[in-house]
Amino acid sequence: MAMSVPILAIVISLHLIAFVLAVGAERRRSSAKVEPDQYDERTYCVYTTDASTVYGLSAFGLLLLSQIVLNGVTRCLCFGKGLLTGTSSTTCAIVFFVFSWITFLGAEACLLAGSARNAYHTKYRGIFGGEELSCATLRKGVFAAGAALTLLSLLGSIFYYWAHSRADTGGWEKHQNEGLGMTSSSYAQQPPEFGKA
Repeated sequence: MAMSVPILAIVISLHLIAFVLAVGAERRRSSAKVEPDQYDERTYCVYTTDASTVYGLSAFGLLLLSQIVLNGVTRCLCFGKGLLTGTSSTTCAIVFFVFSWITFLGAEACLLAGSARNAYHTKYRGIFGGEELSCATLRKGVFAAGAALTLLSLLGSIFYYWAHSRADTGGWEKHQNEGLGMTSSSYAQQPPEFGKA
C-alpha cells in the first residue's frame, strides 16, 4: 500500500490545528483575583474567561479524530492483511506505532486534565481578616506540555504511516521459487506411436 497524500494531509492538518489550539489554551488560561464583596466583609474569587477550556477540549477532539483516521487506514497495525516479515520497515512501523500512541495518550491526558482544571472555579468565600482565600487556577505549562506532545505525536504518526506503507504487503505475499520453468516440463514426454499398416 502506498502512502496516500490526502490521508497524510488530513493527519498533519488535524495535528497542527490541535497544536495551535493547545498553544492558544495555554495563553488564555483562566486567572483569578480576590475581590471584596461590596455588601459585607467577605471576599470571593473573580475568574477571567474560560476560553482555554474550549480550546483545550477542541484540541483534544481534533487529536482524537486524527488518531482515529490514521489507525483506521492502517488498521491499527494489528488487523491488516500483514506486513513484510523481517524487514527494517516493519520494525520501524512497530516502533513508531508505539511512540505515536504514547505521545498521543500523553497529549490527550494533558489537554483533558488542563481543560477540566481550568473549568473548575472556587465557589467558597473567605472572611476579611481571616484565612487567606485561595482561588484555584490551572498551573502554568499543562497546555504547553499537551502542545509539545501533540507535535511529537504528529512526528510519530507521520513516520509510522510512512514505515507502515513501506512494509504493507496489501494482502499479497511473494512466494519463493516461483516463476516460469522454461527448460523443463512436469509432463513426461511420450514418443509418438505409429500404428502398423
